[in-house]
Amino acid sequence: MFSFQLRLYCFLVLCWGLFALEPNPVCAQAQTKQTPADTGEAAEIVKVLELQRAAWNRGDILEFMETYWKDDRLTFSGGGQTMRGWQATLERYQKSYPREKMGQLRFDEIECELLAPDAALVLGNWHLDLKGERKDGNFSLVMKKNAGRWLIIHDHSSTLVEKP
Repeated sequence: MFSFQLRLYCFLVLCWGLFALEPNPVCAQAQTKQTPADTGEAAEIVKVLELQRAAWNRGDILEFMETYWKDDRLTFSGGGQTMRGWQATLERYQKSYPREKMGQLRFDEIECELLAPDAALVLGNWHLDLKGERKDGNFSLVMKKNAGRWLIIHDHSSTLVEKP
């Protein structure tokens, strides 16, 4: 269970970032460039997504999961449910995407808003090309810098549903 201080911190950080009038110029760079060529925090965050993409495309779920906070307080929301914990998230990925069904992943439309020096909100789209099938969706990530590393502490991913 989250401590009161951690919940308050997360709430304040999210409120500050969501209601800020000026976009953060460092993270605004990630909106137009999806490569880590820039310097600064946005570039570090985009590198995390690139590490994820590369690990996924090699079929390496464990390396993909290295970008997530290895803690029981990690949260993953998708399909109308919220899962808690790094291990549970790993098991969900392993069940949903066995190696032979992982396909090729890519991201685009990445937006990054630095909420604090060690917290960021990241939005974007994901595209998964499977053999003969394609899935698309969007994501919102809450990331926290811990010991000099940006880690995903919350992932909300949704699959695009085509309208009839």
